[in-house]
Amino acid sequence: MYDPRTLLPLVNRLCTHLSEWQDQHADAPVDSNTAAPFVGCDVDALESALTSYLDRLTTGNYPFFHPSYAGQMLKPPHPAAILGYWAAQFINPNNHALDGGPPTSAMEKEAVGALRRMLGFPGDALGHLTSGGTIANLEALFVARESHPDQAIGVASSAHYTHSRMSHVLRADTAPLPTDDWGRIDPEALNATLADGSIGTIVCTLGTTGLGVVDPLHTILPICRHHGVRVHVDAAYGGFFRLATAPPLSHNTKAAFDALSEADSIVIDPHKHGLQPYGCGAVLFRDPAVGRFYAHDSPYTYFTSDDLHLGEISLECSRAGAAAGALWCTLQAVPLAEDEGLGPIVSACLSAARSWTARLHKEEALTVYTEPETDIVTFFPAPSVHHTEAVSARSQRIFDHAMHQEEPVYLSLYSVPSTQFTTHHPTYTATTDTVTILRSVLMKPTHEAYVGTLHERVQTAVEATQT
Repeated sequence: MYDPRTLLPLVNRLCTHLSEWQDQHADAPVDSNTAAPFVGCDVDALESALTSYLDRLTTGNYPFFHPSYAGQMLKPPHPAAILGYWAAQFINPNNHALDGGPPTSAMEKEAVGALRRMLGFPGDALGHLTSGGTIANLEALFVARESHPDQAIGVASSAHYTHSRMSHVLRADTAPLPTDDWGRIDPEALNATLADGSIGTIVCTLGTTGLGVVDPLHTILPICRHHGVRVHVDAAYGGFFRLATAPPLSHNTKAAFDALSEADSIVIDPHKHGLQPYGCGAVLFRDPAVGRFYAHDSPYTYFTSDDLHLGEISLECSRAGAAAGALWCTLQAVPLAEDEGLGPIVSACLSAARSWTARLHKEEALTVYTEPETDIVTFFPAPSVHHTEAVSARSQRIFDHAMHQEEPVYLSLYSVPSTQFTTHHPTYTATTDTVTILRSVLMKPTHEAYVGTLHERVQTAVEATQT
């Protein structure tokens, strides 16, 4: 959380630099007193539109920037990303072809290279940015289908719904994967599932967006190699936890993240823990030969250079060069390292989740649903009658009251199968197919120091909804 006014000197420097650059390409220097920068409107019309826009923008939004917001995966981008993106918007480069954005195309390659090194992929791995994790996973599943056209893609029930949706778009067959009681892929059962050869690629999730659980990639990989099955890892949300060190990840979770370097493809979203604005996803492929699946011809692009144009390895055509510039700028200021830059930031988020969970364990009126592997905290109220319908109703009341009380706190709700819920909390009776619990994502490093306040505000909501 920072005061936007602190950026004003840098914004002024940015505008001056861009004005000087424009002057270099003008027949005569641009006279700001006579130029007409507001095409199609005058300054009064623009000012009126801006006033209305700012009013609507700040009246209807929740305070995503503030640590009292601990609901969905939302937080403000880093100032370096904001400035980098805004500066590029004045030029509006397109990273499809090199002639659409030579500098930002180079920046994209450098930024993807930094992601590749963080994930442990080889130097010739193929990768690029996308508009988000959905398109990144679409591309990974596209390569999976093209690599094994007559085999299904294995997906666990806890995987993000984008995989079933994108498989439907691709007309690719999917097959369910066996899971344990928390929704993680079960390695022992997986061996039997892969034995008949019907599955060509499986999707592992390192950090599910619901509970934040991590598939045991380190034990899954050898099984898949034995059966000749490719492994795609959806680390859109959790990938940057590879940098977390203090507090340390659990033994199995760390082993799973360490095994990322052996996957066949990985999706990671810099617009989640990478401090970027929406949309900035990324997909990387271990084998650069998969680039052959993207082969296409264009009658008016790819002529200015014999170097690789990013549009030649992407299903998307026009892509914002500003997104690449923002990520590159951020990584210069906040490197992908364990002991500096992003590492301490994701570690603070992990610390916040564990700290809050420890407090919740001491409460009689609240029960922890699962121990956090990442920075997602899940819990539920203890109603007077122990059945799932009562849990859901009470969770909803707390959720509603918490965001409207005098000192609000913004949580989220999560629906889990009642069979899973009662397995881990056997004193409860399943009276519904699903049960709604409370969930929080502590994505901001400011959450670490704010946990006590979050807990007190939730307690207030719990007490107010007891009757």
